[in-house]
Amino acid sequence: MIVRKLQDIRTSDRNVKSKGWESARLLLKDDDMGFSFHVTKMYAGEELHMHYQNHLEAVLVLKGTGTIEDLGTGVTHRLAPGVMYALNAHDQHIVRPETEILCACAFNPPVSGREVHDENGAYPADTSSADTGATREPALTD
Repeated sequence: MIVRKLQDIRTSDRNVKSKGWESARLLLKDDDMGFSFHVTKMYAGEELHMHYQNHLEAVLVLKGTGTIEDLGTGVTHRLAPGVMYALNAHDQHIVRPETEILCACAFNPPVSGREVHDENGAYPADTSSADTGATREPALTD
């Protein structure tokens, strides 16, 4: 059994910050769960271009509002508490938080911990020999 406190993660090296977001990574690849789990904050007024080419991600919005644009279809969806979106086809997208958005995220395969988005908006593929087939991307933290 794994038990962790969000407040402890926020003060550890599992709390990753980058431009426009901060992610408390509660479960990572080395936890051997087959996915990673994050609590992520996306900051108001940002425009976050993302394209997880090596991961699938599911996101549940807990607090805040904004939009997510699917760049493949051109469709924009409202984000608000209780809305879930899943990037099940490595969807290229833009998140535009109107207020700070707090969400819970799961990545498959799991991320190893310190990843941030590259120039394409993706996390790198995990090529380590300890790879379990899962890779995870960062989530937001409150």
